[in-house]
Amino acid sequence: MDGTSASGKSTNAKLIAKTLDYVYVDTGAMYRTLAWYCLKQNVDVNNPKAVATACRKWKTLLICNDGDIKAVRLLVDNHYPEKEIRTKETAAAVPHVAAVPKVRDWMKKKQRECIQFGNLVMEGRDIGTNVFPETDFKFYLDAHLEERTKRRQADGVQEDLAARDQRDSQRAAAPLMIALGARIINNSGETPQQTSERIIGMVREIMTSARR
Repeated sequence: MDGTSASGKSTNAKLIAKTLDYVYVDTGAMYRTLAWYCLKQNVDVNNPKAVATACRKWKTLLICNDGDIKAVRLLVDNHYPEKEIRTKETAAAVPHVAAVPKVRDWMKKKQRECIQFGNLVMEGRDIGTNVFPETDFKFYLDAHLEERTKRRQADGVQEDLAARDQRDSQRAAAPLMIALGARIINNSGETPQQTSERIIGMVREIMTSARR
């Protein structure tokens, strides 16, 4: 599940994972974790070579928790920095870290390893185009810019989403784009429940067609 910022990827991915009893994977959290690690280690996030080196050397481990929603976590030195990766400082560093080609290569490999935990609902910005292009279950979420901005503001976040969209789509490494064969979901005016139900319906339709 790919899409623009504040298009409801995380909320809907969690709802879908819970309904289908699949494992939820937040790839954005993985990039946030690396950004936090670089800041913690005083790595200059504006230096692609230094960031790539940090990514190559850090000690990580993938685990799957068994809570209300099964979810993959990327541990760093056996620690999951759940709160630390949501700070403003970390958020500001993420775009710099995520733009490094060698980081995206590392992340792609690590994200594909998540299949060891079973069926996945994975959300991000390059899942259908780069991480799992072979899947038949590709969705691209979007909503009107004004509505997405209101959603961000409701979360207490002030962000120039138009600039973020442009930066993500023009990134040299795995840019944000609609994957070949993806179903486009514009959820403007919808509740997360309505959107997730719509996507689940499509998933079941695809599965039924595949059995014929």
